Amino acid sequence: MSHQSDRSHHNWVQSQNPPKPVLKLQQQLQKEPTFYYFAYGSCMCPVDLKRSLGESTHPYIIGPAILKNYRLGFYSYSPTRHCGVLDVLPDPNASVKGVLYQLPWRLSAYLDKREGVSQSLYRRETVDIHCQNQIYTAARTYIVVNKLTEELAPNDWYFNVVLRGAVTCGLPEEYCWNLFDHMYKLQQRHQQQQIMRTAEKPLLQLSPTLKITPHS
Repeated sequence: MSHQSDRSHHNWVQSQNPPKPVLKLQQQLQKEPTFYYFAYGSCMCPVDLKRSLGESTHPYIIGPAILKNYRLGFYSYSPTRHCGVLDVLPDPNASVKGVLYQLPWRLSAYLDKREGVSQSLYRRETVDIHCQNQIYTAARTYIVVNKLTEELAPNDWYFNVVLRGAVTCGLPEEYCWNLFDHMYKLQQRHQQQQIMRTAEKPLLQLSPTLKITPHS
């Protein structure tokens, strides 16, 4: 669903005399359809998101945002990142913080491709997002289609991208710390499981082949 909405309340355009690139972006967004996108994982990092969308996404950031009645979890394995990646699950007692973008509709297919929609890795979900004392209805996010039964640890690269995005986009310090702590504990658990598996493997003892010569 596309939206043509006034961005005058956004931090990016609060100045009465915005820089020329920002002014040009305002004019461009007024002429083309857009959609709201809530990112809670690696897409919180505009630099990483640029890899998939092919252009800078910094100007499209509305600000830190909240998805209510959901919680975070690493319930998916990414075949491209080779580790556990983030998902959101319904939970009436929780909320997920992230970043709200207003993206041009022409980037929609690129975002679907990044999230593996055609491979049924993630699917679109329409949600209400709270951001800057407003509620953005019919925003898009992505949730995992086939969830794992238990969380899978992220690798160091994904760990750093997610945390960098959370810090860069201004999520609360306590939330960033809790996110760091959760990812760290998952990695520690994974390492312990690897150690246990190694210890449980039987030691292969190689012995020389005995050559039996029959008696005459």
